[in-house]
Amino acid sequence: MNKRFIFFRSFRAKVTAALILLVCFSAVLSNFLIYEYSLKTQFNQLRDKLMTVARAVAMTIDPRPLADIPMDRSAQASPQYRVIETELLKMRSVMPSLAYMYILKKTETPGILQFVIDIHPGSYAAGAEPAVPGEKYDARPYPELLKAFDAPAADRKMISDKWGVFLSGYSPIRDGDGNVIAVLGIDMAADDVYAAEKETERRAFFVLILGILLSATFGFIIAGRVVSPVKKLVEGTRHISSGDLKYKVPAKGSDEIAELADSFNKMGANLFKAREALLDYFYRAVQSLIRILEARDPSTKGHSDRVAGYAVKIAESMGVSKERIELLREAALLHDIGKLGIHEMILSKKVLSDEDWHAIRKHPAIGAEILKPVCLDPELLSVIKEHHERYDGKGYPDGLSGGKISLLAAIVSVADSYDAMISDRGYQKTMDKAEAIAQLSANSGSQFDPEVVRAFIKVLEKDRKG
Repeated sequence: MNKRFIFFRSFRAKVTAALILLVCFSAVLSNFLIYEYSLKTQFNQLRDKLMTVARAVAMTIDPRPLADIPMDRSAQASPQYRVIETELLKMRSVMPSLAYMYILKKTETPGILQFVIDIHPGSYAAGAEPAVPGEKYDARPYPELLKAFDAPAADRKMISDKWGVFLSGYSPIRDGDGNVIAVLGIDMAADDVYAAEKETERRAFFVLILGILLSATFGFIIAGRVVSPVKKLVEGTRHISSGDLKYKVPAKGSDEIAELADSFNKMGANLFKAREALLDYFYRAVQSLIRILEARDPSTKGHSDRVAGYAVKIAESMGVSKERIELLREAALLHDIGKLGIHEMILSKKVLSDEDWHAIRKHPAIGAEILKPVCLDPELLSVIKEHHERYDGKGYPDGLSGGKISLLAAIVSVADSYDAMISDRGYQKTMDKAEAIAQLSANSGSQFDPEVVRAFIKVLEKDRKG
């Protein structure tokens, strides 16, 4: 593959591409946020404009007639009221965007103001008549209005009610000595600004939800692509740690994860070869010890090799797989390894006492214990331990019976007994092959597995005819 294109198929490139997509999306989201910021800026500019207008209108108000307006309904017919009303109407005609204009004074109750004058549009909806002089107004929900007794102010958010959406600005009205005697309020219609703000909020919410969905989707996909091969590697590690060195991790693709999986498989293969070489060395060493043991007694010389030969032929005739036959061959060669733990004086005796037989019967369990630290195959250990078990359950060391005995152990049991019967053993009569076969048949179903006996007799008959 062209080296220039290898990077674009690598895991790093895939992650980089995903990050680029997320950055692009963040940029789009930022544009919406900038738009939101722009809208807020325009809103603040509108507030500043309202405060400026309120200040300008407040400066046109003559404080002298304002101070003399009576605080009751009759004030609307007074000359002082007419002067202030005329001035406010004149200002509204210059600035038609101003919907409502009003002047408020303080009362003895903090936060409660009273109207001096209230200028509304020409026509009023039901219940929307202008307030009369002296009418109380609770200004506590509007802190910017109360602040206006100190300096010009404007509401920090638009107010929506049954008359529409408005933004209000306020400015103090001062007398000739500079003392604040009232506050002027002006309301500007802000339906367009309010609608734009709500639309922006809806868009921002939509973009946020869309961003979450896209991020979750991309994150799920990317995480799946990353985690899936990593999980396979973790699974491979579990298999390796449990001794399954033949396990292979799927290594598809050409990125770093696939390369890591391939390296993992090679490591497993190398470990398997190393283990096989080590076990082979161990088995050869143990077999050498067994041959030394057999060489001391002419009656047992070559016994393990012969048992292995018989066992392999039986297994082949019974259709056992090649892998298990190889395991059977190794187990048959090692089946008497436990005798290394039996005192040599007992093994060399011609006549065995009950105590001697008790000691010898321990050799299957001893053999399994010898091999257990280095043997990773439980079936091989079962052959070593069970090759003296009987089909009727009267064998040793555990008294297993029937199908509870490993098939390979049952095969070794028949092969071992046959070789012992036709070999010259000082403690028993040597039989010819016919007598040995007769003994196998006679003990089929009691000492030996009937199926194994039938298979072995067929093997022996075939060898005799051949």
